[in-house]
Amino acid sequence: MNVSLKRIQAILIKDYKEFSRNYAISVMILFPLLFALIYRSDGGEQAAMYAFVINFSLAMLTSFVQACLIAEEKERSTLRSLMMTPASMLDVLIGKSSLVFIISAVVLAGSTYLFGYETSNGFMLVAALGISILLYTAIGTICGLYSKSLIEASLSVFPVLIIFTMGPFALVFEDDYPFLAVLNYLPSSQLSELLTSMELGASGAELYMPLVIISIWAVVVTIISFVLYKKRLMDY
Repeated sequence: MNVSLKRIQAILIKDYKEFSRNYAISVMILFPLLFALIYRSDGGEQAAMYAFVINFSLAMLTSFVQACLIAEEKERSTLRSLMMTPASMLDVLIGKSSLVFIISAVVLAGSTYLFGYETSNGFMLVAALGISILLYTAIGTICGLYSKSLIEASLSVFPVLIIFTMGPFALVFEDDYPFLAVLNYLPSSQLSELLTSMELGASGAELYMPLVIISIWAVVVTIISFVLYKKRLMDY
């Protein structure tokens, strides 16, 4: 399957114009920055609070914007037209994801700065955030593909926001409700665990295992988004 950089760039520019015109979607970039300022802390729980801000941002910005951009295309029947063009599946999905990836990376960097989070292991932090952005973009793609309108897309992201953002906090009840142990394997919980381990100066498997689990999530969900896109293409 060929990948055309020109087609990807064209889709990226098109999405940027639509994003900049739709204030209901573009305003979402402000929420992670505001949360970073509100929850900024110099106390001992800095890693936990930073993880909350990042997990919230990934769901509320990355998944939400991606779902809305795709749903908007479907609502205006332009996604169907895009599927019928010579652009390959990879061209479309990479092009549709590029803008959200760039915006998420810039906003998360700004949130990290405003929050005041510092770490000696910048590589692990960048890797974890980059892989997480890919994961939540894929989740947003799935939500958008199965939404018929912007309103449906907005509502479809809320379960993602609740489960992935609040999942790590539900683990405090794990002793009373052992079934909650499954929440340990959520990517948001693993990101929180990674940040906490970095704060404690851990190394080796304690750092790499959370990153591996997040990567597995990203690969599996991305594959699912590709399969579902192809299925939608067949439906047309």
